[in-house]
Amino acid sequence: MMACKEFYVEFHGPTDSPYQGGAWKIRVELPDAYPYKSPSIGFINKIYHPNVDEMSGSVCLDVINQTWSPMFDLVNVFEVFLPQLLLYPNPSDPLNGEAAALMMRDKAAYEQRVKEYCEKYAKPEDIGAAQEDDKSSEEELSEDGYASSDGD
Repeated sequence: MMACKEFYVEFHGPTDSPYQGGAWKIRVELPDAYPYKSPSIGFINKIYHPNVDEMSGSVCLDVINQTWSPMFDLVNVFEVFLPQLLLYPNPSDPLNGEAAALMMRDKAAYEQRVKEYCEKYAKPEDIGAAQEDDKSSEEELSEDGYASSDGD
C-alpha cells in the first residue's frame, strides 16, 4: 500500500464553463502499476459536480479507468480528462446525486450553484490553505500563503 506515489497539482476550471475562474488543488496518487493502471484523482477543496464526491473529493473517472492506456500520461489527465469532465458532466453515473438531479432538472440553477461553490471554495488563494496535512507544501505556503490575507 505504501508504495503509492502521491503529489498535488493546481488545476483551473476550463474557460467557457461554469467552473471558469475556479482553482483546485488535486491530489494525484500513482499506483505501483502506473502507467499500466490509471492514477487516482481527488479534489482537495470542494467542487460541485455530479461526478465528484462532495465529501471526499474523489472523482468518478470511469473515463480514466475504462479508457486508460499506458500511452496516456498525467498531461492527458489535466489537459483532457478533467477539463472534459467539468465541461461535460455525466449525471447518469453520479457520485453527487444532488448535483446530478439539479443538473437534469434545472441547468441554470445547477450552473449557479457551481459558480457559488467556485466563489466560496475555489478562489486561487484558497488552494494554498486547502491542504491540511503537514507535508509537501509548507515552502509555498510561507512564501505567499499568508502575506496578503486582507481578504474581502
